[in-house]
Amino acid sequence: MAAPFEGFVVPSPVHTAVLVVGTAAVVALLFALRPRVTDGVVLAFAPWMVVGAGLHVVYQFGLRAGVGGYPTAVEPLFSAPAVYLTTFLLAGLVWAGALVGADATRSGPEAGETVALSLGGVGLLAMVVVVAAVVVEGRAAGDSLEPAVPLVGLVVSLVVTAGVYRLLALWRPADIAASGRAGVLVLFAHVFDGVTTTIGVDLLGTGERSVLPARIMDFAAALPTEPYLGTGWLFVVVKIIVASLVVVFFADFVREEPVRANLLLAVVAAVGLGPGANNFLLFLFGG
Repeated sequence: MAAPFEGFVVPSPVHTAVLVVGTAAVVALLFALRPRVTDGVVLAFAPWMVVGAGLHVVYQFGLRAGVGGYPTAVEPLFSAPAVYLTTFLLAGLVWAGALVGADATRSGPEAGETVALSLGGVGLLAMVVVVAAVVVEGRAAGDSLEPAVPLVGLVVSLVVTAGVYRLLALWRPADIAASGRAGVLVLFAHVFDGVTTTIGVDLLGTGERSVLPARIMDFAAALPTEPYLGTGWLFVVVKIIVASLVVVFFADFVREEPVRANLLLAVVAAVGLGPGANNFLLFLFGG
């Protein structure tokens, strides 16, 4: 899997303590509320994954411009990998609030859908704000907005995901049905990561710092297809295969232990959608 963000920064002991204590508190709160983790809840976390990527892109643009994208006191919270926990804290608090509100007004499956809608709705609003901040910060860094290539990559990712999902549904219909919306998100997340990585390497000339993807692309570069297909296509194929196998082989796990299985599917999706969204937002300004 590709590392979601470039540049590994270890925050100060104070920032680390804040993140660790805050994360433990949110986890304890959620554990006490015992949420139902449905495929709808997993899907509701998708915009939060984009929020995390966007928060880090603002941090990256701030560094490039020589002026921090955040106040100095909180800037380390948006470096990598600290931004993971920062985003989880925000989403976790919203999730907890949605759970409390749903328990007060509804019960049963209806409450689960209400929680998913609340979590996803707030996430979408946060995503719009963060993407707007990325555009503002990118321009402040002196870059011009060039959305054509990444938008084509998004469309290609959606088309490929639909095709792969259709093939899997024909091959293992019961398993694909069991994975539900979480399975669709996992497929799209990793297709999106693969496609945007390919765009960066083959079209925009960016480098790949993660060891495994770099080796896959080095292998593709040695093939006779390189002059015609470039080097990123093999990484896309590997991503599709891995994501498809996860969706298929998680089906029994989802049936037997839906909460744990959906939580793991959410993590698998985040590993793909986080770096994919990070690439996309950076490539809006030419990478």
